[in-house]
Amino acid sequence: MVSNLPLFLDGEFVESKSKKTLEVTNPLSQEILCHVPCATKKEIDQAVSSASNAFLTWKETPPPERARLMMAYQALLKEHQEELAEILSQENGKTLEDAKGDVWRGIEVVEQAANIPTLLMGETLENVAREIDSYSYTQPLGVCAGITPFNFPAMIPLWMFPLAIACGNTFILKPSEQDPMTPNRLAELFVEAGAPKGILQVIHGDKEQVDHILTHPEIKAISFVGSVPVGQHVYKTGTENLKRVQAFAGAKNHMVVMPDADKQRTVENLVGASVGAAGQRCMAISVAIFVGQSKEWIEDLKEEMKKVVPGPWNSPTSGFGPLISKAAKERVLSLIETGKSEANCILDGSDYEVKEFPDGNWIGPTLFTDVPTESSIYKTEIFGPVLLTMNVDTLEEAISLVNSNPYGNGTSIFTASGRTARKYRHEVEVGQVGINIPIPVPLPFFSFTGWKGSFYGDLHAYGKQAVRFYTETKTVTERWFQGEDSEGANLTIKLE
Repeated sequence: MVSNLPLFLDGEFVESKSKKTLEVTNPLSQEILCHVPCATKKEIDQAVSSASNAFLTWKETPPPERARLMMAYQALLKEHQEELAEILSQENGKTLEDAKGDVWRGIEVVEQAANIPTLLMGETLENVAREIDSYSYTQPLGVCAGITPFNFPAMIPLWMFPLAIACGNTFILKPSEQDPMTPNRLAELFVEAGAPKGILQVIHGDKEQVDHILTHPEIKAISFVGSVPVGQHVYKTGTENLKRVQAFAGAKNHMVVMPDADKQRTVENLVGASVGAAGQRCMAISVAIFVGQSKEWIEDLKEEMKKVVPGPWNSPTSGFGPLISKAAKERVLSLIETGKSEANCILDGSDYEVKEFPDGNWIGPTLFTDVPTESSIYKTEIFGPVLLTMNVDTLEEAISLVNSNPYGNGTSIFTASGRTARKYRHEVEVGQVGINIPIPVPLPFFSFTGWKGSFYGDLHAYGKQAVRFYTETKTVTERWFQGEDSEGANLTIKLE
C-alpha cells in the first residue's frame, strides 16, 4: 500500500487532514512512490503560528549556539549523503553520482551557515561626532519561507533554511510536490541534529498552498527558485503583500567557444554542461556560440554527445536519467519537433528508449545547428538534454548575442587567451561567468548572482547577500553626558 507523506508541523511529522493528494512517481517506471498531501489552510496557519512562537526564543539563542547546530547538521548530512542521494535518485531520476553532488552542494551551504557569528557582525565607529559613537547590530526578520523546485530537491532547500535559521529566523519550507521525499528526510536529520521544536516546518502542496504562504501576514520574507512565470507570480504577489522576496527564475545560458581553446576539453565540458541531469538545470549550457574556425568542432561535439547513454540511476554506465515527468517529456519533445522546422537537427534523441524501463521519461542527447535568434527553441528554456549551436565571426558578435538575450543567469567562455577572457567577463551582461568552467555556480562564501530576467529581487541566495536578505540592520548612535553643565537645546540636525 502506498503511504501518504507527512507534513512536518510544530516539531512533529503528522498526517495531513487534507483530502487532496498528488502522486509522487518514479520517473524510471511510473511506480507510485507515495502520495503527497496538499496542506489545508488551517495546517499552514498552524505551521506559521508554531514558527512565530518558536521565533521568540530562537532569536535570543546566541549565534555560536546556532552555529553548533549547523555543525552537527552538516556532520549528519555527510554521514547520510549516500542514503539521501538514493532517495533523491528514485523520486527525481538523477544518476547516483549526480544526486550525491546535489546533496554535497547543499552541505557546502550548511558549512557556511556554521560560520554565522562572523557573518552577523555589525559595524562600529567611535567619535562620529564629539563624544558620540555609532554601531550596528544584525537582527533576524521573523518567519521566513522557501518554495523550491524539483530539479535540486536537496541542494536548494539547503540553500535556504539553514542560513535563514542560523540568522535567527524560523522557516516554512514548501518543496516541490514532484520529489518531496528528499526534503522530508532533510527535516528528519535536522531534528536529529538537535533543532529545537518549531524552527523548521515543512508544508506540502501546489499553487494553492504557495499562494497562502505568499499572502500570509506573519511571513516576512520569501525565497523562491523555479520557472519564469511562477517566479514573476511569486515576486509580484509577495511584494504586493509587503514581503521581502528573492525569486530565481529561468535561463538561457550560453557558452562561447574560441578557436584557441583546448578542443577536447572544451567539447567534453560542453557535453556535460548541456545534457547532464537531462538538461534539467537552471545553469545548464543550452546554447554554444562557436567563434570563427571553432565551428569546425561541431561534428566532434556531435560524436561526443552520441557517447552519452541515458539510463537508470543505479547503473554506472548511465550518463543521465529520465526527465522528471511525462508532462516534462512531452513538452521537450514538442519543442524538439518545432525546432526541426526552425533549425538543423543533426542529433535527435526524441525516440530514445531504455529496454529495461520502457515507461521511463527518456529523451536522448539532441543537437541543433544554425539556430536563429528568432526561433522558439532559442527563445524558450527547453529544460531537457538539448543543445543549440550558433556561429559568429568575432568575440564582439558573441558578446552582443549573449547580451541581447533577456536572461542573465550564467555564461562561460573557453579560451587560451587571458585578454579575451578578461574582455568577455568584463563586458558580458550576465551575473555568473565561467572562464574554462562550463557551469559557474559559485561556492557558498560567494552568492548565486543571476541577472536580468533570471532573477527578481535585490539580494541573492547564500553567501553574504543571503545573510543580508534574512536580516535587518539596527544602527545605534549614543552619547553619555559628562559633568553638570548643559549646553542648551540643539535646534539643528547637526550632531555636536
